[in-house]
Amino acid sequence: MSNSDKYRREIMNDLAQGDVESLDDVQNDPSREYQNFDDFAQRTTTDERRHLFSRSFNSDRIPANEMEPELQKAISQIKPNERDDVARAFFKHLKERGLDDRNLERQLGLSTHTPGKMTADDVSKLASFAYHNHPDIFREVLAEQPGILKFLSNPIVGAIIGLAAAKWFGDRKH
Repeated sequence: MSNSDKYRREIMNDLAQGDVESLDDVQNDPSREYQNFDDFAQRTTTDERRHLFSRSFNSDRIPANEMEPELQKAISQIKPNERDDVARAFFKHLKERGLDDRNLERQLGLSTHTPGKMTADDVSKLASFAYHNHPDIFREVLAEQPGILKFLSNPIVGAIIGLAAAKWFGDRKH
């Protein structure tokens, strides 16, 4: 296992357990401790995750040359039905902004605009487009579809998730 994978696993475990280390030595709320990342994703609400990611994921903090390969890798590892859900969520939010799925298919060079038929590469292109051009939509889809996060392995990505989690859990205790 690479150092990056070990670091990611530590960050995700810390996040899942609500470990915020030394935030004024506040005791962790046992009801907010999670067994693992999947438990975190299932037991937190979309609103809680939206708050957690509100300032974490933007192109100012994680440059394209680091985020795009991470997105490709993460999206290729999620289950096909989850990948469909991610694509549907991106299309839904982008459509609300007036961006037509057929135009996005042409603009981004997607093989199709039908989520159930999209490849991991197609969904990666869609996610990358949202990340750069509509970061609020990118964060919203992450909040709705948190499964992508557990496959992100870049230490910078992990650190930002960890910092956001620490801030969120700290805010929740006050």
